[in-house]
Amino acid sequence: MATAILDLNSEGTPGEGDDQRLIESLRCGSERAYEELLARFQQPVYTLAVRLLDSPSEASDVVQEVFLKVFRNIDHFRGQSTLKTWIYRITVNEAHNARRWFFRHRRREVELDTGPQETRNWEETIPDGGRSPFDVAFENERAGMIEAALERINPSFREAVVLRDIVDLSYEEIAEVLAVSLGTVKSRILRGREALREELAGDLAASRSLRLVPKTAE
Repeated sequence: MATAILDLNSEGTPGEGDDQRLIESLRCGSERAYEELLARFQQPVYTLAVRLLDSPSEASDVVQEVFLKVFRNIDHFRGQSTLKTWIYRITVNEAHNARRWFFRHRRREVELDTGPQETRNWEETIPDGGRSPFDVAFENERAGMIEAALERINPSFREAVVLRDIVDLSYEEIAEVLAVSLGTVKSRILRGREALREELAGDLAASRSLRLVPKTAE
């Protein structure tokens, strides 16, 4: 998927007229409209889902459910929000459903595959020729800490922080996606960032302590 479609808030972003045209084409069953919808939203929806669930496989399932719901319910979309926030709201709801299912069922299962699992970091780190191996290792470690800390904070706070700091939605858009007041959005973001900061401080302190422990002689 081309990276150019990842930032839906950059210059050249489709406007309301383009959204309306796309919606009308979808309602008419246009195959090209479905392709355009996927090109514009499939990667951002996956990015949001994987940050909320911290599981690429679960996120992929959520993406499929999201677009099934979009296709089935496009006739009922009344334009009370933008197409983007409507799709993101469906994504958040499907992530809720997946998380509830996980806690009800997956935690009871015995993990049979102990091999290395696919992981995705909260921020992508691409080394260039000017960076040392130490710099790369430090960035990867930091990214892993952020991902782990993000997973541990309250899910409501996590949603707000992800939508603001990763997906880059405005406060007003987040309020529409989460169906809460603007004040609640600001409160969740503030508390989520503080919780994330506390988790990271604890991780950093633990990491320093481990490095200071001398190795015992064999």
